[in-house]
Amino acid sequence: MNSISPILNIMIKAAEKASKTIIRDFGEIENLQVAKKGPRDFVTKTDKRVEEILVDELSKAKKNYSFLTEESGKIEKNDKDKVWIIDPIDGTTNFLHGIPHFAISIALQIDNDIKSALIYDPIKNETYFAENNFGAYFNNQRVRVSRKNNLDDCLFSSDAKGLKSIFPLLNIRNSGSAALDLAYVGSGRLDGCFQNNLNLWDIAAGILIVKEAGGIINNIGEFDDNNINIRAASSDIYHKMMEKLDKF
Repeated sequence: MNSISPILNIMIKAAEKASKTIIRDFGEIENLQVAKKGPRDFVTKTDKRVEEILVDELSKAKKNYSFLTEESGKIEKNDKDKVWIIDPIDGTTNFLHGIPHFAISIALQIDNDIKSALIYDPIKNETYFAENNFGAYFNNQRVRVSRKNNLDDCLFSSDAKGLKSIFPLLNIRNSGSAALDLAYVGSGRLDGCFQNNLNLWDIAAGILIVKEAGGIINNIGEFDDNNINIRAASSDIYHKMMEKLDKF
């Protein structure tokens, strides 16, 4: 991709602006770990503040587009078929405990299809993005899913339930961020990931990144937006992974 499209440019600028709040507040988290009350209320405020910045910045650029967000739910505007899907901090529990593994996730859905996607990890300064039919990128470099085809060589990501039921059939990590799991599958860091009971805002951007990187995603259209089971992997591994997941 020689030049980033105007839509992606809007998404990146919004995420970069919102990330200043995340980085500043993350710096405060360590001080709050030892407080009796803990940092939970503080992090909830960060989540809301980051979402407000994202909604504000995206609305300035496209004032009629609607929203689906973690904190506010649906915000319907004149363009009901053009929807920004936002997770201000995917990996909130990691953030809460001072673990630097979380991301801002933004997707643009038009007529029920994800057209543009951005996952931005502000602490590592890593940007993953994709546009429909234009490929997937990591920090401006084109990326593809991994080429491994032996399950024993692969690394997968899931949640606690996946670890309990599928390990040791597969080599699994529980990273605490579904958005980054999918971004890592798209960039070849992970070979696949699977989780149950996710929300659309957790995975909307990651779905397009995996697809545009040449990976396979299960049909999420058969699920509720608030109860999605996701399965993602490289095309070489997907069916082998699915055989191991028959009871998950």
